[in-house]
Amino acid sequence: MKILLTGSTGYIGKRLLPILVGKGYQVICAARDVKRINIPYSLLPKVAVIQLDLTKKETLQNIPKDIDAAYYLVHSMALSDDYDKLELHSAINFREALNNTNVKHVIYLSALYNEEDITSKHLSSRKIVGDEIAKGKYHLTILRAGIIIGSGSASFEIIRDLVEKLPIMVAPRWVKTLSQPIAIADVLGYLSEVLFDKRTYDNTYDIGGPDILSYKEMLLQLAQFRSLKRIIVTIPVLTPKLSSYWLYFITSTSFKLAKSLVSSMKTKVVCKDNSIKEIIKVENLSYRDAIERAFRKIENEHILSSWKDSFVSGNLSVNVSELIDIPSYGCFKDVRVTSIKNKIKSIEKIWKIGGSKGWYYANFLWEIRGFVDKLFGGVGLNRGRTNKGDVSIGDAIDFWRVLHADKQQGRLLLFSEMKLPGEAWLEFKIIDNKLYQTAIFRPRGLGGRLYWYILYPFHSLIFSGLINKLS
Repeated sequence: MKILLTGSTGYIGKRLLPILVGKGYQVICAARDVKRINIPYSLLPKVAVIQLDLTKKETLQNIPKDIDAAYYLVHSMALSDDYDKLELHSAINFREALNNTNVKHVIYLSALYNEEDITSKHLSSRKIVGDEIAKGKYHLTILRAGIIIGSGSASFEIIRDLVEKLPIMVAPRWVKTLSQPIAIADVLGYLSEVLFDKRTYDNTYDIGGPDILSYKEMLLQLAQFRSLKRIIVTIPVLTPKLSSYWLYFITSTSFKLAKSLVSSMKTKVVCKDNSIKEIIKVENLSYRDAIERAFRKIENEHILSSWKDSFVSGNLSVNVSELIDIPSYGCFKDVRVTSIKNKIKSIEKIWKIGGSKGWYYANFLWEIRGFVDKLFGGVGLNRGRTNKGDVSIGDAIDFWRVLHADKQQGRLLLFSEMKLPGEAWLEFKIIDNKLYQTAIFRPRGLGGRLYWYILYPFHSLIFSGLINKLS
């Protein structure tokens, strides 16, 4: 049977794919940019890839007519201030396209919300999307989840950032709001087990773990698990906007995402209907067990997916493939070449660049640049990287996005997601035992040209030191 998997490059989609294949299904992975989909070799016989942008009707013609089921795992939150309109438009296009297929069952992962108090734009949008998809000529199952706890999840990484960076937290009032976190393993269990289960057709279910906790309690429990003493003081003067800035500067989240999350965190999100537990049997890990499992994955460097590698973590709104062809006209370049002693060692260094490893030379200057970027609304250095030694197309590395990664060839191409008066690329390439390091900047107007000349002495220092460390 054929299953359409939207959001296949996202946090949930990447983890759900091997589970569906393991159950014997043929999976059609859909993504806006097919170059971002990296299918493990063992899954290839059971996986096909199609280009699909739900905001563009012409691409929906790529959906095979003979699909039997579909997962709706996409959202536009943080891609635009008008993400609610984009989400509605995408849901309508999705529904209309599926009405022209043989699909029998659609599963939509929504957000957990209080029906009587949906003041959040994010939660309201999730409800509207579900209402639209429900109008289709198929059976629909909606699963509504609150905070998802797992290695690489946005919620978990934000909580972790706050706990590990702040011994004393002056927090907004919403840290007292109750929530019902759920382990990523349980989310995947529900998503995979409801498929073609007729008992779940045309129903909506709340899914959550066994614990109902305030955000403050979640922070303190994680601190206790990490053997960290933390003090949290709540004050009423932190407005939603100030709260958004608070999350933005302390954690790895983007400001748009922080703004959307804060509006949701003011609303109590606790399961009201637990009937799914009578139909589908999953483990239902406690909050502490969920964070213990998440840290075990991190320590073993076995993070299958991370929200940081999704476009919602940065400012990139175009496909990766559209940026691979580096322009030459009207660009400034800093090209450096050096001989290398050991090709394999140089490639290993390049593939570990950024994150906790740093940039090998003048890290304090990179940190200053990251802080300045944050001040101007950029992503800064807080994102780090998902895996210490593995790089894939579309991954985030600090304030860069990976456009091309060929380890055998020894070529890594990065695109900057910093707030800049122009566009910037950084390329590492090994040819005939020589390392070519090229920084390219395409300025935007006079301001971009002034930016390049003013910072050139610092760039010259950083890039000369960097290539020497990599050789």
